[in-house]
Amino acid sequence: MRIDLTGRTALVTASTQGIGAAIAAGLARAGARVGVNGRDPERVARAVAQLRDEVPGGDFVAVAADVATAEGAEQAYANVPDADILINNLGVFAAKDALDIDDAEWRRYFEVNVLSAVRLTRMYMPRMLEQDWGRIQFISSESGVAIPVEMIQYGTTKTAMLALGRGFAKKAAGSGVTVNSVLVGPTRTAGVEEFVQDLVGAELPWEEAQRVFMREHRPQSLLQRLIEPAEIANMVVYLSSDLASATTGGAVRVDGGCVDAIVP
Repeated sequence: MRIDLTGRTALVTASTQGIGAAIAAGLARAGARVGVNGRDPERVARAVAQLRDEVPGGDFVAVAADVATAEGAEQAYANVPDADILINNLGVFAAKDALDIDDAEWRRYFEVNVLSAVRLTRMYMPRMLEQDWGRIQFISSESGVAIPVEMIQYGTTKTAMLALGRGFAKKAAGSGVTVNSVLVGPTRTAGVEEFVQDLVGAELPWEEAQRVFMREHRPQSLLQRLIEPAEIANMVVYLSSDLASATTGGAVRVDGGCVDAIVP
């Protein structure tokens, strides 16, 4: 199986580290020109430099913009107006008691995790439909199906992303544009490592903390370990290719078996 994205342009939101950076690297390895996005210009520049080291010959474009705002989304679109592939990866999460989440925090989660993806999809889909080819993906989570009690604000927005993937796929019906959600399981990133340590105890060594987290907070995982970002990227790159031309409107799982169901 050979995935060739030569001649394609992608924008990956929140791609200076973690899952986003792994996706950017994977798309570049397949030949795509990739917009690397983050809020801080210096951090974006460092990420682009690191990705060029990781993927020699990779074509990366720095896209410094806060896509959680309407102005930032416009700025990102101006930097990369010709994206054939849009990966809506931006998201925030934190553990908090459900009764302590106020209106302002609920609004922030929807602005960042949901509306950022909606705005960019509205911007990029018309051109994709016009050229009869495009790939849009919403990076959702198993938390959108099995809402975690310690962060229902996050889980709720990830449920919304599953709906976005299905709804926008219907808008693209009959075209060469596919739209999917990627249902990600617990993944080892810097943010998740901090989250795990906060949840189970910062005094524990990392390997033990990971085991405790999976045993006590994600016992349904069949993988019984955190997923590596590159494993998520492999699925995203496949869905971005011509090989996935019949996969649309789906919630494609890379969750390590966390969701205890035959279908999402």
